[in-house]
Amino acid sequence: MDLILALKAIIMGLVEGFTEFLPISSTGHLILAGSLLDFTKDVSKEVMDVFEIAIQAGAILAVCWEYRQRIGSVLTTFGSEAKSRKFVLNVAIAFLPLAVIGLAIGKMIKHALFKPVPVAMAFIIGGIVILLVERRARTNPVTVRVNSVDEMTPFDALKVGCAQAFALIPGTSRSGSTIIGGMLLGLSRKTATEFSFFLAIPTLLAATFYSLYKARDILSATDVPLFGLGTVSAFISAFLCVRWLLRYISSHDFTFFAWYRIVFGLLVLASAHYGWVVWAE
Repeated sequence: MDLILALKAIIMGLVEGFTEFLPISSTGHLILAGSLLDFTKDVSKEVMDVFEIAIQAGAILAVCWEYRQRIGSVLTTFGSEAKSRKFVLNVAIAFLPLAVIGLAIGKMIKHALFKPVPVAMAFIIGGIVILLVERRARTNPVTVRVNSVDEMTPFDALKVGCAQAFALIPGTSRSGSTIIGGMLLGLSRKTATEFSFFLAIPTLLAATFYSLYKARDILSATDVPLFGLGTVSAFISAFLCVRWLLRYISSHDFTFFAWYRIVFGLLVLASAHYGWVVWAE
């Protein structure tokens, strides 16, 4: 692997890590970054598609490290404490809707909607939804009824999982769906954000391993350095992003990200219109 390709892998990893847990769609940013870097000049389209999913493992490891004490406590007390079993059950329940719908019709949804206009509309509509949810949170704060992850019921988890399923629509954002969906369902901003982190662990790990398994025939040992660099840089940037986001939401709302999504949606339309980015698969 030459130096230029190594730098591209590092940049792609940084983009993944910095955008995965923000409500702005990491997939859209990776598509733009990969196109601007001309990534397919160095690797095949098939390898690039797997690379973009596999480096999510770095982002997930960052969450596992940040919450290592909580995760360790759950694992060691799973057999003795009802609270730990409830936590695992809630995460499992929330994971199911996306897994089931994704396996059933995920590929069909992506094939039908992975085009500039639907992607741009998902960005813009998502931004508008965030603005409306934040306005509701300011004008009617009593709607918050769940102030910690431990207070969530299995039904709360199921509803957040259904919200996450909207992330199958390209440009929607998995984090955006779970965080904003959680807030609409009565979770506090901090609770919705933290549960989104925990829910990302099975969701993204499943996507990573499934993608690697499907691509086992097209990958080789020569791809390991490329994937390794992308994963490590995704871990570093995601770790920094998670810590920053937790501090940010303690005194800010998501309005900035809403306007960012709207502007990004307009950028998607412009990039497709002028041929800057090839959005079709």
